[in-house]
Amino acid sequence: MNIISTQLPGVVILEPEIFGDSRGYFFESWNKEKYEQNEIHVTFIQDNESLSRFGVLRGLHYQAAPYTQAKLVRVIKGAVLDVAVDIRHGSPTFGKHVAVELNEQNKRQIFVPRGFAHGFAVLSEEAIFAYKCDNRYMPSHERGIAYNDPALGIDWRITPEQAILSDKDRRNPMLAEAEALSCEQ
Repeated sequence: MNIISTQLPGVVILEPEIFGDSRGYFFESWNKEKYEQNEIHVTFIQDNESLSRFGVLRGLHYQAAPYTQAKLVRVIKGAVLDVAVDIRHGSPTFGKHVAVELNEQNKRQIFVPRGFAHGFAVLSEEAIFAYKCDNRYMPSHERGIAYNDPALGIDWRITPEQAILSDKDRRNPMLAEAEALSCEQ
């Protein structure tokens, strides 16, 4: 497994070793021991999967304490632009983001630690997106940030006219009005 650091401490890109031949391919999508050897210490409790069509933009989502979540995300089919935003109040990288294409060919994964908002935009005709979480979903603690906040400067690689949002995501506040998390998250 190749681990690529990003400009946001704790957010890393993971490139698994893929074994392929005429029958197809195989790779480990999660190995607790290997991740811990690479300083990723997390206990996942839930796996989620979604199917979305081109232009669907989910996010930017996070949960308030005590239900903050770390996530390990990947694409099974298709392609997405995956984004993590540092929302830890007092962090030197507060408001900064990392954006990486995840797709079925590169098999890349992103580890998004607690204290970051997360979202993705579907770039392919459709995408199957999978992720692990280290804390349970708690609707009362769910929060969001507007995907198009100019202060974030995210190029989602789709136009605003192409973006398909949930009603809830249309109402997300700008980062300046959103509930920030502490650096201890």
